[in-house]
Amino acid sequence: MMDDAPFRDALARRLVAPTMAEFETMPIPPREFLLAPWLPRQGLAMLYGPRGGGKTWLAWSIAMAAASGSELFGKWAAPRPGRVVYVDGELPAGVIRDRSVQAKRGRTGGELAPDAVRIIAADMQPDGLRSLDSAEGQRDLDPYLDDADLVIFDNLSALTRCRENEADDWGPFQGYLLSLRRRGLSALLVHHAGKGGQQRGTSRREDVLDTVIALRKPQDHDPRDGAAFELHFEKARGFWGDDAAPFGLRFAVGGDGGTCWTVTDVDAGEAQRSKARAMKATGASVRDIAAATGSGKSTVHRWLAG
Repeated sequence: MMDDAPFRDALARRLVAPTMAEFETMPIPPREFLLAPWLPRQGLAMLYGPRGGGKTWLAWSIAMAAASGSELFGKWAAPRPGRVVYVDGELPAGVIRDRSVQAKRGRTGGELAPDAVRIIAADMQPDGLRSLDSAEGQRDLDPYLDDADLVIFDNLSALTRCRENEADDWGPFQGYLLSLRRRGLSALLVHHAGKGGQQRGTSRREDVLDTVIALRKPQDHDPRDGAAFELHFEKARGFWGDDAAPFGLRFAVGGDGGTCWTVTDVDAGEAQRSKARAMKATGASVRDIAAATGSGKSTVHRWLAG
């Protein structure tokens, strides 16, 4: 029988496997934030909500805060300016320019360098963007990420071709996200909500993410009042308490043409009930809802009956 020990030794040498004692003394830098408290360096996050619910407006405000080292809503803060790549697979270039300029004017403080934000829009490419869950699409994008801190993908449906309800189809893009993390980048995915209010498609998307933000329409929302939604953290790795509490947002364009956000309170109990109803609409069991909300099954039954 052929001795395969050399092969196994060679395979082992391709892996970094320190002992615990070695690991404790390795010069690993402390984790920084691009936007505290929820977007760390090498962080992977998702922002999702219904169509026309303000996702892209919010994503652009996040981009400008991270790029200029400024605050957002008086709740989130970028400790220093970073470099952002915004990849848009859906909107016309003129709309993207309007929204980016409005977000720039609406930022709170901070200096925005001329090259701090790079925009890659499908509408501007002669042949469009190749799917980012393909090796070709990833190679197209990679040269523009070398000096980036954050890349925003808006939105998954337009930028990838994977079947949304097939968990295995998500593998190639998930592998790409993890490769970005290894390069030191953070990524924010913008995605649509399904009819039941949950993120559309396979839940496997959330497995490697640090943060999942859901935008939901308030129960009493009147479209005549303009864009308004509740912001809920559905996954919050590494932060909790007030930092992870839901809050409401109303959007408007200010007199200077910049984006203007107004923060409102959200009843925590109603937020849990809203989440329970949304999960039930997608077919989740009472047991699953109880686990997701940290509540008893009798409480969930009461919410769903109310």
